[in-house]
Amino acid sequence: MSGSKREGTKYPGVFYREVKRLTGKGTEKVFYIIFKKNGKVIEEKVGRQYADDMSPAKAANIRAERIEGKRASRKEIREAAEAAKKAEKNKVTIGKIWEQYQIIRASKKSLITDKYNFKNHLLEFADKAPNEIFTIDIQRFRSRLEQDGLKPASIKHCIVLLRMLINWGVNQGLCPMPDTSKLHFDIPRVDNEKTEMLTDAQISAYFEALNKEKDQNLASLFRLALVTGMRKSALLNLQWDDCDFINRIIVLRGEVAKKGKTERIPMNDTSFKILQSIDKTNNPYVFPGKDGGPRKELRRMAQRVKKEAGLPEDFRPLHGLRHAFASHLISSGKVSLYELQKLLTHSSSKMTQRYAHLADEALRKAASVADNVFQTNKEDSTS
Repeated sequence: MSGSKREGTKYPGVFYREVKRLTGKGTEKVFYIIFKKNGKVIEEKVGRQYADDMSPAKAANIRAERIEGKRASRKEIREAAEAAKKAEKNKVTIGKIWEQYQIIRASKKSLITDKYNFKNHLLEFADKAPNEIFTIDIQRFRSRLEQDGLKPASIKHCIVLLRMLINWGVNQGLCPMPDTSKLHFDIPRVDNEKTEMLTDAQISAYFEALNKEKDQNLASLFRLALVTGMRKSALLNLQWDDCDFINRIIVLRGEVAKKGKTERIPMNDTSFKILQSIDKTNNPYVFPGKDGGPRKELRRMAQRVKKEAGLPEDFRPLHGLRHAFASHLISSGKVSLYELQKLLTHSSSKMTQRYAHLADEALRKAASVADNVFQTNKEDSTS
């Protein structure tokens, strides 16, 4: 190209050279502009006749814009594009933060739920940096999940996970803190005060349904849930070494406990008999899985037994058993809220307060005994 003859045009500062076409036969013109800026003579290539659809008139317009500072040079445009591409590659996105979070928090118990929520709901934020997310994005996200029929608790978990990832990224030095005037998380309020109750008839039906199950060892997990109020995670991770049959104690190990703190709950007679009935293997877990670790799949039996027992549609097939245990104990009037808190291994009395209305009802029933006593004495005194 450097050897081709330079040809002028009718436009000042615009010339071209004749070169071979990039595609096909023949030649085409490559247009250049020349101008002086800040005392310096600048010569730039602006495009090819066919490949870039360039003409002398277009080249003249580009020259005028370059002189006025309204247009960057091809080199500047190319460098800016390369810089933007590099910045995009190095941008710390929510997806990259999530990758690092999974590695460092691999042992976190809730990671399975977090993985599900990220994969199914948060991928739309994966390519965005925290400072590219705004309050309106969170509002639209929440609205879409509501339209998709997600429950408030599920929506809350997704939004809280996104907020947590951003805060974690900031704390790890991966990204700067977003401008709080531009990003606000509107967290749905969720009523967690639901306390499932089962009548005596429903409990009998539930045990009958469990007795029909083929896998009686697994059925015992659900029996234990109802008679001890143990959490799902505690039951799945229960090992034979955690069961002290002599002192009648069940140890909830800190490394698998929800609070990360070792707790001990009494092994009542019913739970003692249930544990004694389970076939013991070489596996350390009371309810072993196929891979040698704890069992993971419970959903099918849980749903099947719930349906067979005729329990309400909204009854949670496993966590509901924990609430049923607590509700029955507090309704008996023989267990205080403090004692229930210890049995449920709640870290504070606030969680146990959801059963306070049942305790009040038990007290009212106890107080009504006075009605019968005084009414009887009154009738005796007037006769």
